[in-house]
Amino acid sequence: QVQLVESGGGLVQAGGSLRLSCAASGRTASSYTMGWFRQAPGKEREFVAGISRGGSSTYYADSVKGRFTISRDNAKNTVYLQMNSLKPEDTAVYYCAADPNVGLTIRPLSYDYWGQGTQVTVSS
Repeated sequence: QVQLVESGGGLVQAGGSLRLSCAASGRTASSYTMGWFRQAPGKEREFVAGISRGGSSTYYADSVKGRFTISRDNAKNTVYLQMNSLKPEDTAVYYCAADPNVGLTIRPLSYDYWGQGTQVTVSS
């Protein structure tokens, strides 16, 4: 098993930046494909970005492509989400998740482990 703890959320103005971190403990993060998801009030949880075990492959939702960057430091058991040019519609709770399967997927059901989430609020 792996335990995930997100941090770095907060309130930012439109056009600003935030960097989210996801610290993994227990089984090493390099054993998992990692993903970031978000959920806004009244909406379903949606995929934001994913990264392969070694970090060589990444995948992004169209809504964040070119603005967000996912990365990982397996030596530190940490995954990051750099968010630039933030928009009010990026406001949501952001979750880090771990998938034990090889290969990137946007399906939340493929991810077995989830963090508690961190709130990101973008004001206009």
